[in-house]
Amino acid sequence: MAYDILFLELMTMKIKTGYLYHIKDEYFDVVNDENLMQNHEKGKKRSTYFTIKDKNILWFVPISSKVEKYQKIIDKKVKKYGVCNTIIIRKIAAKDSAILLQNAFPTLEKYIDHVHTVDGVPLRVPKSLQNEIKSLFKNMIGLKKRGTNLFFADIDKLKEKMLEENKVSSK
Repeated sequence: MAYDILFLELMTMKIKTGYLYHIKDEYFDVVNDENLMQNHEKGKKRSTYFTIKDKNILWFVPISSKVEKYQKIIDKKVKKYGVCNTIIIRKIAAKDSAILLQNAFPTLEKYIDHVHTVDGVPLRVPKSLQNEIKSLFKNMIGLKKRGTNLFFADIDKLKEKMLEENKVSSK
């Protein structure tokens, strides 16, 4: 019964932290930020994003299947800095995935296209991985507030744009 209610909520677009979603192309047109990963790369399917709900803003953290590519970047960062917390590789749905915290950005529910499903079931990230992603993201936000920006996109500008858009649409 509880599963059926959750499934219905997710399929009717009640956004929840810990699930994977896809974003509408419209978002990228509206924000026009070349530092964001684009929705379609070379004709491939759209990106999947881990979502963190924060009041009226949703934070999208891109998930990539290009593990080898991002492992090389992680290795370079570890060699240079001794650590890499901006990209992590973990299992999601039994597959290795690169979680690109450095590419995170804010958006609004209206830009969500659909929840990511596997065999028709919304894909939920394991709680321990959710906690790890949220902790690393919170740390990156804290570093940014103290002057060390590890994000590729101008998240302050994008967040302000989303908050302003939210104000206008709620009037």
